Parts: sequence; C-alpha cells; structure tokens
Amino acid sequence: MVKGVVEMYDLLSLKIKAAQIRKKLLQMIYQAKTGHTGGSLSCVDILVSLYFGVMRIDPKNPHLPDRDRFVMSKGHSVEALYAVLAQAGFFSEDELGTYCAFNSRLTGHPTTKVPGVEVNTGALGHGLAVGVGMALAGKIDKKNYKVYVLMGDGELDEGSVWEAAQVAAHYKLDNLIAIVDRNKLQISGFTEEVVRLENLEKKWESFGWKVLQVDGHDIDGLIDVFKSIPTAPYLPHIVIAHTVKGKGVSFIENKKEWHHHVPSEEELRKAMEELDKTLQELRNDA
Repeated sequence: MVKGVVEMYDLLSLKIKAAQIRKKLLQMIYQAKTGHTGGSLSCVDILVSLYFGVMRIDPKNPHLPDRDRFVMSKGHSVEALYAVLAQAGFFSEDELGTYCAFNSRLTGHPTTKVPGVEVNTGALGHGLAVGVGMALAGKIDKKNYKVYVLMGDGELDEGSVWEAAQVAAHYKLDNLIAIVDRNKLQISGFTEEVVRLENLEKKWESFGWKVLQVDGHDIDGLIDVFKSIPTAPYLPHIVIAHTVKGKGVSFIENKKEWHHHVPSEEELRKAMEELDKTLQELRNDA
C-alpha cells in the first residue's frame, strides 16, 4: 500500500512543520558553513504540501513501483529537501547534523545515496527532462503515478528546460507536474533584470502546457491545486508558485545577497527568534 495521501490533513500541523523545517535548514547551513539559504526557505511550503499532503509515498519502502516521483531540479536548495525527507521519516533527523561533513551522504546537491532522492540533480535545466522520462515510462508501463519536478525561476534561463517542455506536450504527459518556485530572484539579481521571463503563463501555454498559478506559501491552496490535477487531460501541467525568496525570516526575505549567504551566529540567533515566534503564534491557534 502506497502511503502519503491524506484526504483530510491538519493544516495547522503542516504550517508548524514548515516553520520547524525552516529552523532546521538554517541550522544545517550555519553548521556546515555552506548552503543556499534564500531559495531553500522559499520552497519549504511547496515541499511540505507535496510530501505531507499530496504525494503517494512510503518512507519505509522508498522504491515502491507505484510511488509518486519527485525531482528537485533546483538541487542547490537541497537543505530544504533533506529537512523534509528527514521529517517524513526517510532517514533520522539526527543525520541532518552531518550535512556537508566529510564522508556524509548528505552532500551539497541531492544524491541517490540518500533515501527518497530519485535522481542526482544540481546542474540546472536537467530536472524537467528527467521528469519527462519518468512520466513517459509511467505511461508506457500503464502506471498511475505522478511525477513532480520543482524548478527555480532563474533555472528557466536554460534552453534545455524548453526542449523538455516541448517533448512533454508532444507525448501528452498529463501525469507530469512541473512547479516553478517563482521568487523572482536568482544569484545575479532579479529575474526580470537578468533575463526577462514574463509573460511566463503565456510562454508555457505556447508550449502546450496547462498553467496553474498559486500563492507558493499558501499550503492549503497548494494542496488544492496539486490534487485538482489533471485539470486538462492529455496536457502536462505547470504550477507557477509565487513565493518570496528567504520566506519566514524578515531580514532575509527578497534579498539577493542571501542566495548563497551563510548566517553568522548573530543572524542565526535572530532568525531562530523570528521562527520561534511564528511557531508560538501557530500553537496558540491550536
């Protein structure tokens, strides 16, 4: 039995998980003295929605043939993925303390040595093509699993993304769901100043995709969107998730400097205080 899909989920508990995961990934980056802070924080709510409210997975048996597949194409935000996988039970949360340490399997980009990771990623522009292959295999094998691919918006500068998009539409892969973490920032600055992306919706539609848009920090909204797919049979789907880079920590939010910035001891302390306040407010609502 593939587990992971829950018809009735506890929204408050998922919001609490998201805040806890933000704390954990910041601690990982601080301890390792390396990591991608802003983009990891921006995609936490997307990952929480998928792993705890949508995908059919079994952490005790991560290679089940009928499981849903997830590809972290924006592999530089691996800290968020590792924290979510540990929270979901794929491996012990204690292991997160070894992130980027010598001989640790928790390296700076996703690797299949880690339970729950489907493919090594990190070279931007490759994940969607891998997802296309997985989705096409599912169609050929008459399986009903779905394939989710999370991309950064700066990643859309890569031409290989659009080659994969064209192929997905050609094969009518309605079991493929791509997600864009649309935080509008990349390492060089704002996306619209580096290489203009808009009108992003029309671009994807012109490639033959069904486009859905959602607040990327609204867990309830994200789950509703993901569960509604396919809204258009025979079309691949793209979810443009509008996010804030560095979400959850006020002095990190929407700052390009935090793309690859490691917090100092004082910055970590302030971030933990903010997130602890968020957690307390959430628990008061319980």
